[in-house]
Amino acid sequence: MRLPKFEYLGPKTVQEACSLLAQHGDKAKVMAGGTDVLNVMKERKIRPEYLIGLRAISDLSYIKADADGIKIGALTTLTDLANSAVVKEKFPCLAEVPMKMATVQIRNMGTIGGNLCNAAPSADTAPILICLGAKAKIAGPKGERVVALEDFFTGPGKTVLGKGELLVEIQVPNQPAKTAGAYLKMSRVSVDLAIVGVGVVVTREGDSCKDIKITLGAVAPTPIRAKKAEAVVKGKKIDDALLEEAGKIASQEAKPIDDVRGSAFYRTEIVKVYTKRAIKQAMEQAK
Repeated sequence: MRLPKFEYLGPKTVQEACSLLAQHGDKAKVMAGGTDVLNVMKERKIRPEYLIGLRAISDLSYIKADADGIKIGALTTLTDLANSAVVKEKFPCLAEVPMKMATVQIRNMGTIGGNLCNAAPSADTAPILICLGAKAKIAGPKGERVVALEDFFTGPGKTVLGKGELLVEIQVPNQPAKTAGAYLKMSRVSVDLAIVGVGVVVTREGDSCKDIKITLGAVAPTPIRAKKAEAVVKGKKIDDALLEEAGKIASQEAKPIDDVRGSAFYRTEIVKVYTKRAIKQAMEQAK
């Protein structure tokens, strides 16, 4: 299908992009890699009068390490995220996520900011980033603000971004020693959208789990923390019985729906299995 008619705007700076967004409001859509927005435009699900392309803002593509962790520019491609030596060293569980997403061509075009701002409940980068305590840096007409990524999503396709605001950076803090994570994804084929996604980050102390975060994707209107399951595991020695209990409780915290990719029942059962597997995998790597 052909794209509907629109006017393309190519700002050169973040400030210019925010100004255009504020000026055109609901008549405009932002495009980073275009792998999401162009598809829904072709399907006539949205028909923006203006498409604000961000590719000319070159200073939004970077991965930088500092004393606090790493900072990732919103226009960083999924391929660059996967290939980054800094990310592989400091957060290997994050570097592995893009390789479970889409095709090579999509990863070369798609950006981490686009994946998050599209706000699909199945967004693959969200669960592990939330588990890592990542924050979103937002620029807008009133300046900059930072919000926890856990609070960034407000519903399917919806975020906390206000009029004229733009996601510009993802900040991932350093983790304690003996911390590791895992992201497991169930999908029809490897390049498809997640039917269920489970992210886990643990801090290990001997055979026990000193701290843990569990985030579920594709089983609620937004990615959600399984805080009751976390509480069951935190501070305890990991064994099969505890993993079984954690998986069961996580599945009870999920609020899945039936759709073309899977039933609510199937998703609930997969949450049980993948929560157990992800905790076990993260604990094995946190040495």
